[in-house]
Amino acid sequence: MIFEGLPTTPRSEELVDKAFSRAARAGRAKRGHEAQESMLRTAGNVLSDNLENVVVSWPDFGFDVDPFYYELADAIVDVDRLRRALSQVMWASRQIESLRDEYTTKIRSSNVDTARKHRKQAFARMADILDQVADDLRYIGDARDDLRDLPDIRPDEPAVVVAGYPNVGKSSFVNRVTRASNEIAEYPFTTRGVHVGHFERDRVRYQIVDTPGLLDRPEAERNDIERQAVSALEHLADVVLFVLDPSGDCGYPLDVQLELREEARALFDASVPLLTVANKHDRFDAVRAESVDATMSVTDDENVERVLDAVIEAVDHEPELPSRETNGD
Repeated sequence: MIFEGLPTTPRSEELVDKAFSRAARAGRAKRGHEAQESMLRTAGNVLSDNLENVVVSWPDFGFDVDPFYYELADAIVDVDRLRRALSQVMWASRQIESLRDEYTTKIRSSNVDTARKHRKQAFARMADILDQVADDLRYIGDARDDLRDLPDIRPDEPAVVVAGYPNVGKSSFVNRVTRASNEIAEYPFTTRGVHVGHFERDRVRYQIVDTPGLLDRPEAERNDIERQAVSALEHLADVVLFVLDPSGDCGYPLDVQLELREEARALFDASVPLLTVANKHDRFDAVRAESVDATMSVTDDENVERVLDAVIEAVDHEPELPSRETNGD
């Protein structure tokens, strides 16, 4: 996952303590101008390098981040605010480099007492720059903590997004087709776990995503963060599987379920197919007049494989075959 390997972001006071303590050790090994310059360069290098490392450890949101993960990240943190914070930290790194070089020249052209004053002045200015970006470092650190544990959903693998009201059989279907091997991952934007499972067919791995708290109620009932999360799913889905309970035993009448289906259909691009499957074999009479693509009974394990076949056909994924290089005669 793109945010998984992000390192811990140091706080400004931690960086200052680290830089100045290393500088003090470097200075003890030398005398006169050489000691002052060594302290200055050590502190400047520690600060500028650590600040730069904070920035370059993040992917470039404009080029490296898939639209799915961009929307997902923006649902949890303010990506624009994060990008500004990263920019400010890089500015701080460059400023400290400039101060290091400026005061190195001053130290070399002054007597020892003045050199010591220049070094202390440089330290004060460096600490002031760290104070200026303290809030930015804190925001980056908080963003890293929020994003690094997102579930591993891979935009390059075909994805099936499962929708429908609660208690219609969505999770049972996901568990059945993944042979209960699915992981349950907690997204920060919903109080219930989003189920992410996998199954393979013809050496292709498919992702299947059940979305409790997101696509199981009308858009008007979602909060802003949940709407943003749904927007992320729009970029991910290769097919949407909408599950109906024609009996209404789920607590929602069939006509209400069909209204949610039409709302779900409008969320996704027209090129993303939406399949409607009616669960509970013994209650199919209620949907004979309705438009359904398949029927099944997850409890009785009837037609589940047919539904899965229909999903795979709708995805129509063509795996990339390894290229073969042929040698000419």
